[in-house]
Amino acid sequence: MAACVRALRGCARLPVSASSRRCSALSRARGQYTSQKVRRTFIEFFTEQHRHRAVPSAPVRPRGDPSLLFVNAGMNQFKPILLGCADPRSEMASYQRVVNSQKCVRAGGKHNDLDDVGRDVYHHTFFEMLGNWSFGDYFKVEACAMAWHLLTEVYEIPAERLYVSYFSGDAASGLPADEETRHIWLSLGLRPDHVLPFGMKDNFWEMGETGPCGPCTEIHYDHVGTRNAAALVNADSPDVVEIWNLVFMQYNREGDGGLRALPQCSVDTGMGLERLLTVLQGKRSNYDTDLFTPLLSAIHQVTRGAPAYSGRTEQTDAGRVDMAYRVVADHVRTLSVCIADGVYPGMTGAELVLRRILRRAVRFSTEVLHAPEGALASLVPTVAHILVSGVSVPQSSHPIINVNEAQFLSSLKQGRRVIDRTLSKMDRDAVNFPAAVAWSLHRNLGFPLDLIDLMLEERNMVANFNTLVIKTGAASLTEGRGLHMDLQSLAELQSRGVPHTNDSPKYSYSLQHNGTYVFSPCRASVLALYCNQSLVSEVSEGQRCGMVLDQTCFYAEQGGQMHDQGYFTKDGLQDVLFPVECVRLAGGYVVHEITAAETLRTGDQIQLHVDETQRLACMVKHTATHVLNFALRELLGSGVVQRGSHVTADRLRFDFSYKASLNVSQLQEVERMVQDIIHQNDVVHMQEVPLARANQIAGLRTVDEVYPDPVRVVSVGVAASELLSNQKHKHTSVELCCGTHLLQTGGIGDFVIVSERQMVKGISRIIAVTGEDAKQNVDIQYGQKYVDT
Repeated sequence: MAACVRALRGCARLPVSASSRRCSALSRARGQYTSQKVRRTFIEFFTEQHRHRAVPSAPVRPRGDPSLLFVNAGMNQFKPILLGCADPRSEMASYQRVVNSQKCVRAGGKHNDLDDVGRDVYHHTFFEMLGNWSFGDYFKVEACAMAWHLLTEVYEIPAERLYVSYFSGDAASGLPADEETRHIWLSLGLRPDHVLPFGMKDNFWEMGETGPCGPCTEIHYDHVGTRNAAALVNADSPDVVEIWNLVFMQYNREGDGGLRALPQCSVDTGMGLERLLTVLQGKRSNYDTDLFTPLLSAIHQVTRGAPAYSGRTEQTDAGRVDMAYRVVADHVRTLSVCIADGVYPGMTGAELVLRRILRRAVRFSTEVLHAPEGALASLVPTVAHILVSGVSVPQSSHPIINVNEAQFLSSLKQGRRVIDRTLSKMDRDAVNFPAAVAWSLHRNLGFPLDLIDLMLEERNMVANFNTLVIKTGAASLTEGRGLHMDLQSLAELQSRGVPHTNDSPKYSYSLQHNGTYVFSPCRASVLALYCNQSLVSEVSEGQRCGMVLDQTCFYAEQGGQMHDQGYFTKDGLQDVLFPVECVRLAGGYVVHEITAAETLRTGDQIQLHVDETQRLACMVKHTATHVLNFALRELLGSGVVQRGSHVTADRLRFDFSYKASLNVSQLQEVERMVQDIIHQNDVVHMQEVPLARANQIAGLRTVDEVYPDPVRVVSVGVAASELLSNQKHKHTSVELCCGTHLLQTGGIGDFVIVSERQMVKGISRIIAVTGEDAKQNVDIQYGQKYVDT
């Protein structure tokens, strides 16, 4: 390690005299650091000097992660790598060192800064996280040296104003102090009194109750300088703030709370662009940087005589005017970015949180700043201009914000009348507002609870909500309780050389002349058994376990299609059935979850039996979903974007973006278009194509997820090879999809939409059935058929 540190130290250590000279140079240069330049410099430093791959920001709506309402950290999109479950054929599986600027929202869930926004000058619900990662490549030495070089040499931050913290160890957990990191910082030239030890709370990072974790080292900046500020590090001082956190994931937290060393160590670093800008632009408030000043100016222009923003807080902020400026500025950024990524204000989960954000912004905009209705949406172009190089903000945000604002303003007027009427009936000296009335405002008029508190606080009142059982829509989200194979066991499978599961037999079926499908038989060998969070060689009757085979014809749940059902039999024991309860993907392995009907051992030979009726029903619904997607875009225009789908044996669900609910004639036309394609009995083509080539297909439809390479192209009536060779776009359904499909559209039989409604403003959901279920609905009158199911 010492040799490596010496090799990197030359570009990172700086004599004190030079650092002092640079302090005055930094003062002159601070105005040159725009947010765009800082972001670009960060990315280029790691790509051009340290061979990192620049990857785009993931959307703020998490990809297939029910444990999160929003992406709240730069590492979220890389969880499949950290958990060992990245598709080995995907581009992500090849990542070794990457860099990006990630859009993050912290509102709701474990990380929730919503209630603090506006009260101070540094909390946000939306922010950008600059980060670099190493997945089994470099570790502590290189990460620290790169960070120090970037801050002190590239951004030219005076070294004497920087302090670093490191993990001091934890006796209760049996974790030693991270002396390695301490020595790295000292070797880079930091003074010993600038390298400070802290415990689990400040310098040990964990993804969750289980999973990768490890010590971290944080870099702090002293805004004042010319002193020793060590005592103010991690002391909640506004003068000494954390600007960068480097996490060294070297352990895995097990289900029993214990820690095991990871077979592959990773680095995860994160630095908030907003806070870094305050340093580089010589400011003390995030809202005084160029990420906010144009927006604050635009807010002032749309108000009706409100004083300009002056940065006041707490008691000095008369009438909470500056707090209102900060709330509106922060919240309109969050609204713009979330809506751009397909999260609309709604009634559950992330949508409910966004609804609360919008209503909080409207309240401060109209009641404190006296801005006219529609002012909030008028700020979206300013947000788009500020974030032009980092975040895409479409103009479609305008109508969504306007409609929701109008709805809330109507409720706000009604709620204000309720509060005033209630107060008029109370004693003048009373301070406790009736909790039942306050709860009614929340339940019936959709008032966020913090907004009720604020409105009552302004009247020197409080509502004692503790007297009520309050249920919020943002319920806690937990992972499913299935047999998710842990990272350590996945790594052990790989170290043993266990090959990834060959699941291509799931596509082995053919269509006979009589219209029936024949599914090829599939034999397999048991390669691994997983029970009680460890790999075992044998399971006994009654034990629940996960089973990895060399090959399988079972479809693992993905792409919106539910997993296959069925059973398997073991050679020599054909009369005993082992039902397959669930099928999951984990890092290239297909894990079949079962409860052993008899003793099962690795090496056993088995015969797999898919429930063909259930599989075929899913194939019908999945192909019908593709045709429905095509029909909607043909009828309503290219602005229709898939926002989710789910295929089961019974029905299909399809969510899509559209400005309003469809009327009966539109629904009838969609049905007619789908049925025409069914009657044409078009061939459904499935072909693997290199991802880069597939993206060249005109009219290709994708959803936001990480695709393997090569990718499977499913097209109706025209093969992918023909679509690629023919420059003229042919109107047909063509999508990237890993699901199982019919071989001809005629197999759908019939298609009927049984319900359509707007889940939230701008997002519609269609429920449809096929085949015999559809025929039973044909005679129902259209005026009665399209009802919410």
